[in-house]
This record gives sequence, structure tokens and C-alpha cells, in this order.
Amino acid sequence: MSAEFPYVRPRRLRSTPAMRRLVAQTRLHPAELILPLFVREGVSEPVPISSMPGVVQHTRDTLRRAAVQAAGAGLGGVMLFGVPEVQDAVGSEGTNPDGILQQAIRDVVSEVGDSLVVMSDLCLDEYTDHGHCGVLAADGSVDNDATLARYAEMAVVQADAGVHLVGPSGMMDGQIAVVRRALDEAGHLDTGILAYTAKYASAFYGPFREAVGSSLKGDRKSYQQDPANARESLRELEQDLAEGADMVMVKPAMAYLDVLRQIADASPVPVSAYQVSGEYSMIEAAAANGWIDRERTILETLTSIRRAGAEQILTYWAVEAAAMLR
Repeated sequence: MSAEFPYVRPRRLRSTPAMRRLVAQTRLHPAELILPLFVREGVSEPVPISSMPGVVQHTRDTLRRAAVQAAGAGLGGVMLFGVPEVQDAVGSEGTNPDGILQQAIRDVVSEVGDSLVVMSDLCLDEYTDHGHCGVLAADGSVDNDATLARYAEMAVVQADAGVHLVGPSGMMDGQIAVVRRALDEAGHLDTGILAYTAKYASAFYGPFREAVGSSLKGDRKSYQQDPANARESLRELEQDLAEGADMVMVKPAMAYLDVLRQIADASPVPVSAYQVSGEYSMIEAAAANGWIDRERTILETLTSIRRAGAEQILTYWAVEAAAMLR
């Protein structure tokens, strides 16, 4: 090639680690990471989750220590899930002021204060003996409006316990409006809502079922979104925003980066994404077999989620990834 027509050489900006760092278009920071944590009632030591290597169901004491570790790592927040000893048809432990999740919220808030944003899962699947995210009608379907009444109660007891953000994850129509109204009427005007806006009926939730002791038989396809559809996520976004969502989420993350990009482009509020249990476990399994470089894969997947538009990422690697980023 003559000097009159030189090559365009993009490789010049890839030549050294310092150069790549200088021109990087996407950056990860520990403050953008949220650590999901499970706390189990009635155990005296952490219980390993066999399908999620390295993840456990905590005791209340070890949960406190995990929260302190998360704060020390500079994470943005933690998302708490309760695993009760008793399940029933209406998920009574979800609205028990002394239920395991409410105790855990109080424990973590007293331990870390405002150094972390403390979030809680607002759903019934951990608490029901049928494993669905709501109350069942006589025909066995999930009763949307009866479930909303339970969510309102759950929101208030979680806010009473001191949580900063509730995360309604059941994909019931109208859930954000009902939760917002219940919180406001109870005087919890400053308790925020992280809406699970686009939550798909995904195969990637499998290991999570073990993590929360789910009793689910069948599936949740009648209320979670169809993986074939993207446009309806924008309709869900419009509805959640109109009902008062403070933040919105796409779940799962890696298999739905296109949806995440569309939500991020349209949303005026912060957008999160959840790197779910199956996404975590398949990487851990491949790394354990020596098929992939584990640390590079962790950071590459988190970067891809951030690049697609997530401003916060829920990931079981949050503490470890924060250490890598330092």
C-alpha cells in the first residue's frame, strides 16, 4: 500500500495494556455490583448449594459477616432472599414480621447501615408450598389480584424492618402500583422499588430453585415473559414507570442482552440486570472442567452486561469481581 493510501490501523489503540485501558469504552466498578445472598431459617452453619459452587444458604450470623465483607469490597448493595422452615398455600412467612427475611433485613441494616443499599426480594415463591410466585385460584392458576394483596403486606413488613429497596419479582400485573401505594400509606415514602420489569420464563433459573428450597411443580410461563418476545418488555417498562418504579431490571442478563439494550435506551430511571444462577453455574462448571479461563470469563460476561446498558449488575461473583477490578 502506498503512502498516499495508508492502511487504517485500529490495532494502534490495542497495542499495550495502558493503551487499551485509556480507550476502553466500558468500565466496571465495584459500586455497580449487587450481591444476592440467601439466609436460611433454622440452620447453625452455612449450607452449600450443590448446583451453585461457592454459594451458600447463610445463617443469620454468617449473613452479617457476608454483608460486612460486601461493604468492605465497595459493592453497591446486597439483595436478600429468605428461606423459611415452613411453607404454606399463601406464603404466610413472607408477611410474618419475625419471618427469616425480615430478621435478616434488620440484621444487615444494623450491621452495615447506609454503607450498602440493602434490597429484599418481594415474592412468594420461597414461602409457598406449591412454589408459585402468588396465591392460587381454585383452578390452580395464579390469582393475580389476590397475590397483589399479599405483595402489599410483604412490602410493608420489609420496609418496617428497614430495607432500602424492595424488589417485586413476581411479574403480577399492577404490582408496582400496589406496592407503592402500600408503602406510602404506611409512611415509608423513602423506601424505593426496584421493579423486575422484564423477567423471562427462563431455563436459567434452575439452580436458584435449590437455593431457595422451591417446591415448584410445573412452570411460570403464564405470568413470566415468553423468551421469544422482546417488544412486550417495553410495554412492561412503560407500565412500571407509570406505577412508580424507581429502578428497573432485566432478568436473566446474558441471554437477554438485546432486551437489556432496548430497556436501557428507553428508560429514564436506572437499569439493572441479574446474572442469574444458571448463568453462574454453567461458567463455574465449564471452568471446573478446564474448558474456559474462569476469571477472564467472569469479567468478560460482566463487561458485556454493562456494555449492553446495565448500570447495576446482580451477580454471585460480586465480591470476587470487585477484588479482580482492584
